[in-house]
Amino acid sequence: MTTTGFAEAIADRIAAEHATLAARWFSRLRDLLPVDAEEVFPSDQLLDHIPTLIVDIAEYLRAPEEQAIAANTTVVEKARELGALRHQQRASLHQVLREYQLLGAILVRFVQDETIRLMLAPPPQECMVVTSRLHQAVDLLLQETVEAFVGLYTQTITEQADRLHQFTRMATHEWRQPLAPIATAISLLRLQPDLPPPQREQVVEMMGRNINALVEMTQKLERLARLNGPADAPNLQRMPLHTVASEAARQLREMADARQVVVRIAEDMPDLATDVGRLELALVNLLSNAIKYADPSKPDRFVEVTGWRLDGHCVVRISDNGVGIPGNRIQSVFRRFTRAHTDHAEFESVKGVGLGLAIVDDCVQAIGGSITLDSQEGVGTTFELTLPDGAPLKSAIDQHTTATVGK
Repeated sequence: MTTTGFAEAIADRIAAEHATLAARWFSRLRDLLPVDAEEVFPSDQLLDHIPTLIVDIAEYLRAPEEQAIAANTTVVEKARELGALRHQQRASLHQVLREYQLLGAILVRFVQDETIRLMLAPPPQECMVVTSRLHQAVDLLLQETVEAFVGLYTQTITEQADRLHQFTRMATHEWRQPLAPIATAISLLRLQPDLPPPQREQVVEMMGRNINALVEMTQKLERLARLNGPADAPNLQRMPLHTVASEAARQLREMADARQVVVRIAEDMPDLATDVGRLELALVNLLSNAIKYADPSKPDRFVEVTGWRLDGHCVVRISDNGVGIPGNRIQSVFRRFTRAHTDHAEFESVKGVGLGLAIVDDCVQAIGGSITLDSQEGVGTTFELTLPDGAPLKSAIDQHTTATVGK
């Protein structure tokens, strides 16, 4: 048998048996992964990657010796997508390395078995060349997968460090504001135990307001942290929109009464299959903002929640007749730690850290929806949430795969 003939014969056999080889690898792989079998490749597209990669390896064996498999951009992209998938599945780097060791071992064993079965008699040098190129192909795929995996892992660590730094800097500033008057009030009560009841009541009331502000801020930060955690996965439920909106409004009833804001919830809204917890959290924050920034100059202050179906989706509209958002702040209000009314003296007493709309944006994105904003100063603000009804919720693997392939 000629040198070229042996490589061609082996390449033909690998291409012909690519599905069988992938099944062998998949069977061994399921024993390694700490997830259910059906979660190893959660989509048909990803499930097809390994058989396709094996065919590409076969084509590489046929290629001239000087041609590198790295020149095949399709192969590189598939390998990087596998790295993104393993990162999303919270695999370890050792696991990724072990997976490719298994793939290489299966392919080499297949070459040995086919050489014996077909009674081929290649020159020893050609056996070494074919085996070497086989390992080169697997090593290249491993390198690309690991680079994508480590890149995403590093990105996650960097983002977590940035969030921690941002949180520490913000918390130091924000917590100092309510803590200082609380400490002053405690000192006053200790130094003047016989403080007249009216003054004592004022001091206690002030302490209560600042403690409530601390509690509210801590709860928002906790919710935001949960939204960014892998354990807080979307949970699909079908629920009347009226029920979800009413529950959100109920949680804010005291705030609305104190600011004389009427919250109106439409009765004729449709049912929706979505992550109810995230939707409720988004509505709580939107209603809270509308109540906080009600226009004190208007005798009738209101927030309205309406909803309807549109092209397989549900649209939820939250409208108010509040003070509106300044035009130069509209583009930035969804950023974390951003407040739109810092220049308005009448709202200096409104407590907040600029996380409400960031939480809303995170919630809406997590359930596969979108949000739009229309606001006019002195007139009011309208938010519209467009949410899929029963469609698959947006998953982290989609985001990671898109980001990785786009590099």
